[in-house]
Amino acid sequence: MSKPELPLAVSLGDPSGIGPDVLLDAWFNRKEYDLPKFFVAGDVGFLERRAKLLKLDIIFHDYAKLGICDESLAVLDLGYPLIGKAGAPEIKDANGTIKSIDTCVELTLSGKASGVVTCPINKHVLYEAGFKQPGHTEYLAELGAKHTGKAIRPVMMLAGPDLRTVPVTIHIALHEVSQQLSEALIIETATITAQDLKSKFGIKNPRLAISGLNPHAGENGSMGHEDAQIIEPAIAHLKSKGIDAWGPLPADTMFHKRARETYDVAICMYHDQALIPAKTLGFDDAVNVTLGLPFIRTSPDHGTAYDIAGTGKANPSSFIAAMKMAHEMRLHS
Repeated sequence: MSKPELPLAVSLGDPSGIGPDVLLDAWFNRKEYDLPKFFVAGDVGFLERRAKLLKLDIIFHDYAKLGICDESLAVLDLGYPLIGKAGAPEIKDANGTIKSIDTCVELTLSGKASGVVTCPINKHVLYEAGFKQPGHTEYLAELGAKHTGKAIRPVMMLAGPDLRTVPVTIHIALHEVSQQLSEALIIETATITAQDLKSKFGIKNPRLAISGLNPHAGENGSMGHEDAQIIEPAIAHLKSKGIDAWGPLPADTMFHKRARETYDVAICMYHDQALIPAKTLGFDDAVNVTLGLPFIRTSPDHGTAYDIAGTGKANPSSFIAAMKMAHEMRLHS
């Protein structure tokens, strides 16, 4: 029996950024883009103003009363009126931004939405309002942990049409990577990745290509010992658990076309090692996927882009790709 088609829940993100622009553009051209059904958690008055600014003739309706309609955009109004001046972030809007995320996650965990697609936030604006987590992903993990009663280790994956990459260490200085990299961290990251590629992407036996840390994967210790002392034992452990993982591989030869055909995901040791190839190959349509959560979460792989907010110049491709990927993940879950 097929599952009923539940809509995706879209969080508004920073209302002063391009999140509202790309979701409005995507919905306005929904038939061309063949978008899955979705609703937005936010402020209908603000969205009406932004649509007018963008010269998009969009009708809005109350999702709580009417659900999804074909000819108007469903908005679950949260009772947080937003200022949302394009390009001018406002601390007073922070609580509305957070409430939008909370609501989307709550509705997804309660089985009323099929997944969460988050528009970009500005962490520094949220910090001023008392936001405690380092970032978006960590906050989503906190919400998931409250629901399950278990600690959650979120894993970031960049996914595009030609490449999936996962960084083991993420937002830390490069000189700290070798200090924080550990056998346990690699094993945990790769295990969560393999599990979710099976359960949310329908890949029966995921193939994990694992990079080295140093040039030429250390070249037998002549360029560092982390590859032999940390990465190789982690790979051996993963193999002993039945995970199809191999490496450590020299990162400079992992991402050409023939190499990419041999694996389903590249596990990389640090941020740029993973994100540079992912963004080079799919800058406009790469998707940020959070693995390890008890719900589906995708996000466009760009920031708030205040400089073009409200101008109509924002490219909706990554948002559209995030919507479609969340829908596909739901079909496999």
